[in-house]
Parts: sequence; structure tokens; C-alpha cells
Amino acid sequence: MNKYVLSVLVENHSGVLSRVSGLFSRRGYNIDSLTVCETNNPGQSRMTIVVKGDEYILDQIQKQLAKLVEVISIKKCEKSSSCQREMALIKVKAEGVNRGTIIETCDIFRAHIVDVGIDSVVVEATGSEEKIDSLLRLLEPYGILEYVKTGLTAMDRGSVIM
Repeated sequence: MNKYVLSVLVENHSGVLSRVSGLFSRRGYNIDSLTVCETNNPGQSRMTIVVKGDEYILDQIQKQLAKLVEVISIKKCEKSSSCQREMALIKVKAEGVNRGTIIETCDIFRAHIVDVGIDSVVVEATGSEEKIDSLLRLLEPYGILEYVKTGLTAMDRGSVIM
């Protein structure tokens, strides 16, 4: 199974998210990740949808999305020609002895400590899925109390002028 990232521009009004997710549900397709936000045009929102499947499933998803009146455009984001990032907040057990090592590990990943408690810290990290997963693996021995990830968001890279 391949992973595909779709950038879907939709009209920004109530019920659109429900119609898009309902389309996936009715067809039996799973959404691995979904992020939605208003664009610089307040009348439009951008959905970044991550799905797994083969080329046939991807083609069917695109055709079904295109049938929805509120869908303005659909673009498959190739990893090589787009910026793809996610954000994670990770609460790590950080007792005195380990706190310094945890901070150093976060510095290596350009992650930020956004909250400090008596026995824990909350780390904010942004980057590729691989980077976030690597940071989680390195913090695991200290005790991850909880974490949350935003899901993938993507945008095409700018054109290169030669």
C-alpha cells in the first residue's frame, strides 16, 4: 500500500468537511490524516488528506471528490515537489537528572520546550513524519506521558528560476 497526500481546495462553509469525510466513509476508504484550515481567501479552505492504497483507489478517491460541488481543485502532492510537515506536542517525564539530556535531545531536533512542570516538560516539534517519529523514539526511554500530532500538512514548493 502506498501513501498519498491530496491537497483539496474547497468552499469554506459549514457541512463541507462532513460531506468529504462522508464520501470516504461511504466508499470504505480510511483517512490516515486530515488537516483543514481557511486559506488567504476567506471563502476557501484547504484540506490536506493522507490516504493509503494503490493507484486505482487514489483515482477513485479523486473522481469521487471531484463530484462534490464544494470541491474547487484536487492536487496530489508528490514528496519531491512539496513541503510536507506535521507538528507534535509531547509530554515527557523529566525528573531532575534527565531534564538536561531531554533538553539536549530536543535541541538536536530543533524542538522547543513550551511548558515546564515539576516532573515533566512539554515539547513542540515540527518537521517530517520521520523526524517526529525519531524524536518520539529517542524520548521514549524517559517516559512519554502523552503526545498529540496534528497530521500532515503540505504545500507545493515554489518554482525554480534558472
